[in-house]
Amino acid sequence: MRQKIAAANWKMNLTYQQAEKLLEELIATPHELKENHLAIFAVPFPYLQLANSKLGGKKNVFVAAQNCYSKKSGAYTGEVSVEMLTSMNIQYVILGHSERREYFNESNQLLADKINICLENNIRPIFCCGEPLNIREANTQNDFVGKQLQESLYHLSAEQLQQIVIAYEPIWAIGTGKTASSEQAQEMHAFIRQQLAAKYGNDVAENISILYGGSVKGSNAAELFSQKDVDGGLVGGASLNAGEFVTIINSLK
Repeated sequence: MRQKIAAANWKMNLTYQQAEKLLEELIATPHELKENHLAIFAVPFPYLQLANSKLGGKKNVFVAAQNCYSKKSGAYTGEVSVEMLTSMNIQYVILGHSERREYFNESNQLLADKINICLENNIRPIFCCGEPLNIREANTQNDFVGKQLQESLYHLSAEQLQQIVIAYEPIWAIGTGKTASSEQAQEMHAFIRQQLAAKYGNDVAENISILYGGSVKGSNAAELFSQKDVDGGLVGGASLNAGEFVTIINSLK
């Protein structure tokens, strides 16, 4: 049975005091995580320990980093290593978010290197892929996303791949208020799963969680998550509101 995941990506938001308040509100808001349901909170680096202290030990709840560096250690001022994250008991990290690709020029090859070092240190990557608006309008999104998968993931063994969570995020729907229709989301998720099946076999592909990211809200989560190949969401703005995010958690199928 695939894991169904509600992953919060706080991005570069909230002061320390606001983060502490939000975590306390989340804990106090009734929610249900079934056996195969996970809630993951990707918070800014300065708040990792805070989130761990508030959420640590809660069943099926995990804290994630929003990024990491591709080297083990060294003279890389301002970067954060996977070893540092492991020492804090961080078990997930978001890699390849479209904002990292766009603003920090992260390439598919760099992401492959980051994935390798994460897996070597038992951290599960949440690997983001997705197309910009011009690619969608040209109807070449399958080729675009297929290349992202090939260049960043296909060097992995089947065993390694099963440690990856994939998040499909149509860039044109991130922070814009636009959302891919549930049919569009299902179509791309099915394509991704088909690509993985062609490379690794159906058994492997059927066990990979594929999340949708792109203006997921409490009002549309249930419909999106009802699609056969949509296994949850990578949630931005709506994750900054406790009630809204708990509604999303409770929408997991």
